[in-house]
Amino acid sequence: MNGLAVRIIPCLDFKDGRVVKGTRFLNLVDSGDPLERALLYERQGADELAFLDISATLEGRKTMAQEVARIRQVLSIPIMVGGGIGSIEDACRLLEAGADRISVNSAAVRNPLIIDELASRFGVQCVVVAIDVAENSTMPSGYEVKIDAGSRKTGFDAVAWAQEASGRGAGEILLTSIDRDGTSLGYECRLIGLVARAVLVPVVASGGASKPEHFLEGYLSGASALLAAGIFHRGEISIREIKEFLKAHDVEVRL
Repeated sequence: MNGLAVRIIPCLDFKDGRVVKGTRFLNLVDSGDPLERALLYERQGADELAFLDISATLEGRKTMAQEVARIRQVLSIPIMVGGGIGSIEDACRLLEAGADRISVNSAAVRNPLIIDELASRFGVQCVVVAIDVAENSTMPSGYEVKIDAGSRKTGFDAVAWAQEASGRGAGEILLTSIDRDGTSLGYECRLIGLVARAVLVPVVASGGASKPEHFLEGYLSGASALLAAGIFHRGEISIREIKEFLKAHDVEVRL
C-alpha cells in the first residue's frame, strides 16, 4: 500500500469472441459481448480493464488483437491484455492494437528471460506478470504456482516466483488464487499479504471477491489494485458502489 488511490479492475475473460466466467478456471459460462461490457464498466468508474484470452491459440491471439483494437477505439481507460503471449512479437501486436500493458503467465515460468526482454523493450510499466496460485503445504509459503490455465503444477513457490519476476522487470504482479476463483468466498488474503510484503511492485489481487467487504480486505492485506469478474458480470453490484464503500472506510479511490 503506497498511498495512491486503489484501482478497481473488472476482468473480461475472453474466449471465441465472448466474455466467459467459470469457477476455479472450470465450467465456463457466457457473460456477454466484450465491447458492451467494457463500455459499461468504464461508465461505472473502472480504473482499468483486464482482458484475458483464455483460449490463446495463435488464431485466438489474432482475434484478441482485433478485439483490443475495437475496444480501444471507444474506451479511454487503460487496458491490460494477457493470454498466450509467448514472445516479443505477440506483445508488440497487442500493444500496437491499443493495449497499455501486457500480462505474461505460463510463458514467463517456462522462460523467465522473457520478462527481462519485455521490460527492456517496452519498459517495466508495460509488463505485468500474472501468477496463478493454488495451496500446497509442501511449498515454503504454502502456495504453488500453476500454469496452463491452472492445469499444470510447476513446483515453484508463489512468493519466490513473485520476487524473481519483479526482480527481472515485472512492473506489477497479478496474483490469482485458483482456490478462490469464482467461489464468492473473498480474496486469499494471506497469500496477498505474503506476496505484497515480498516485492516492491504493486500487487493486483484476483480470485473470489463477491461483496464490498472482500475488496476492503484485499486492500488491507496489501493489494494496490483489486480485480474481479463475476460480481460485475452478474450485475450484483456496480464498480461505483464498491468505490463508495471503500471511500467510506477511508480508502483513497478515484470517483
